[in-house]
Amino acid sequence: MSVPTTSIRGQVWHLVDARGRNLGRLAQRISIALRGKYKPFWHPSDDVGDHVVVINARHIRLSGNKETDKKYFWHSRWVGGLTELKHDEFKAAHPNGPLKKAVYGMLPKNNLRQTHFHRLHVFADDDHPYAQNIMRDYEREALEKALAAAAETDSSVSASATKK
Repeated sequence: MSVPTTSIRGQVWHLVDARGRNLGRLAQRISIALRGKYKPFWHPSDDVGDHVVVINARHIRLSGNKETDKKYFWHSRWVGGLTELKHDEFKAAHPNGPLKKAVYGMLPKNNLRQTHFHRLHVFADDDHPYAQNIMRDYEREALEKALAAAAETDSSVSASATKK
C-alpha cells in the first residue's frame, strides 16, 4: 500500500469572513478544516490539516441571550483564583478570544491539538498579512455558486417560456 506524499497532502489556506456568522457553527467548520477531515486520505493520527485565516472576528454573533448571559471561566489553581468574565467584557478585552476559545474546545484533546491550533490565524478586522497564501475564499465561492444557480434557473425559465 502506497502512502501519499507531502505534495499530495499539501496544506490549503482558507479565508473565512466571520462578519455576522454564528460562533458555534463557524467554530465547528473551522475545526474540520484545521484537522483536514474533509480530505479523502484523512486519518485521526495523521497531521493533514489546513491553515485557516479568519477576518472580522470582532463582528461574530451569538444566538439567543448568550450575548449578555454567556460567561467565560478560568482558574489560576490558587485558592480563590477563579476568574469569571461576561462575554461582552471578554470580547472588549480580546476581540479574537471567543472564536479562539470555541475552536480550541472543538479540537480533539490529544497531542495534535496544539499543532492544529497553531494553523488558525484570527484577525479582528479585514487586514491580514496572508493575502498571497489564500487558496480558498469561502465567501467568494458561495457567491459564485449562488450566481451560477440563479443563472441556471433564469435560463431554464426562459427556455421553457420560449417552448410555449
